[in-house]
This record gives sequence, C-alpha cells and structure tokens, in this order.
Amino acid sequence: MTQQGAALQTYNNELVKCIEELCSKREDLNRLIQQEEAEKARLQHDIRVLTEKLSRVNESLAHRLSARAEFDRTIAETEAAYMKILESSQTLLSVLKKEAGNLTKATEPRSSKDH
Repeated sequence: MTQQGAALQTYNNELVKCIEELCSKREDLNRLIQQEEAEKARLQHDIRVLTEKLSRVNESLAHRLSARAEFDRTIAETEAAYMKILESSQTLLSVLKKEAGNLTKATEPRSSKDH
C-alpha cells in the first residue's frame, strides 16, 4: 500500500502542478485579452474621431466645390459678356471710321474740276 500511496502522491503533485500551469497560462491569456480589448477601444475611439473629421472635411469640400462651380459660372458669363463688348466695340470703331471718312470727304474743299 505504501507504494500505491507514493504513486497517488506523485499523481496528485503532478495534477496540482498541471492545474497551476493551466492557471498561469490562463492569467497570461487574460492579460493579452485585456491588452487587446484596450487596443480595440482605442481604435474604435480613433475611428469615431476620424469619421467625424472625414464628415467635416466632406462638408467643407462640398461647400468649396459648389463655390468653385459658382466662380466658374460667373467667370464664363463675364467672359462671354466681355467678348460681346469687344465685338460691339470693334463694330462701333469700324462704323465710326467709315463715318469719319465720309465726313472728311464731305468737308474737303472741292477742286476746280468739280465746278
């Protein structure tokens, strides 16, 4: 019986040692889980912050794109009106030169041949 008792004691010691090792590994794993949960919480916070920033940038960008489109429209309209003014000025200058030439001819003294 002593031999059986010794074997039982050995098994008991090994069983306690295995249980302690398992508990130690569980504690290590629990620390890793807590670290990853903390990292997950930080990442989720960062995602919320970045999502809010992205939303603000998207709103600002949409506003600026709209303003740029308005600038483009105003510039195009102004350039078109300016081209019409240039064309009208050119036409006016042409008409004025023709009339000035006619007036010059009309006011020149007549030569003796004309009489």
